Amino acid sequence: MILHLYRIQHKDQVSFAVLREDRFYFVDVRNPQMPVSAEKSAPSSECKILNPTQPTKIIGVGLNYKDHAEERNKPIPSEPLLFIKPSTALVAHEEKIVLPPVSKRVDPEGELAIIIGRQAHLLSGPDDSDRFIFGYSCFNDVTARDLQDKDVQFTRAKGFDTCAPFGPCVAIGVDPRDLAISTRVNGQLRQSSRTNQLIFNAQYLVWYVSQIMTLMPGDVISTGTPSGIAPIYDGDTVEIEIESVGLLRNTVKRQE
Repeated sequence: MILHLYRIQHKDQVSFAVLREDRFYFVDVRNPQMPVSAEKSAPSSECKILNPTQPTKIIGVGLNYKDHAEERNKPIPSEPLLFIKPSTALVAHEEKIVLPPVSKRVDPEGELAIIIGRQAHLLSGPDDSDRFIFGYSCFNDVTARDLQDKDVQFTRAKGFDTCAPFGPCVAIGVDPRDLAISTRVNGQLRQSSRTNQLIFNAQYLVWYVSQIMTLMPGDVISTGTPSGIAPIYDGDTVEIEIESVGLLRNTVKRQE
């Protein structure tokens, strides 16, 4: 059974909740499968969807689909290419992506996000990873492409405020090995693939990253994007949709 767990704000209270029709039912994140009661609920119209977790770090994976490496004219990596996005780049479902004025080309990148559930360090192997994974979500690795090409390093190009849309929920109980993933801009399909095309799969990435740094509960590993990158502009609407996981939507605006 797949459970979609939201982190929401209702009035001044932040809670985890499940969505049923047009109401959020508050749950204990330690046992979200427990039955919920109507007394502990609120209409969805009164609630704001927040990022599913508050990660201490966001680890990105570059060139993790063969077709994306090919469109970037880059060699297929022999091991994961990692970079860090700051937590200050996060925005939630339905919040705005603000285009950095120093960039002339900004691209969305639809990705499957792994959400860590338990502290993980020096795991014994990829087969050990599942018990450290809380669930999966949608992620948009917004990238200032011209700055990425100029700098070679990824930090500036991927670190601007609002360039890490993440959500809308955590999907618990999902098998990540073969899910459809797509990116649409103003309803037009830009990216379309399946997670079985990942060069390094979710379990391998959790193990690999744990050999380098300690992963904390709530941390995010964004697994890479397929081919189809192209720029976005002021007024656009970007949707990242992943089968069984959810749909992340954000509008784009130019920085004033």
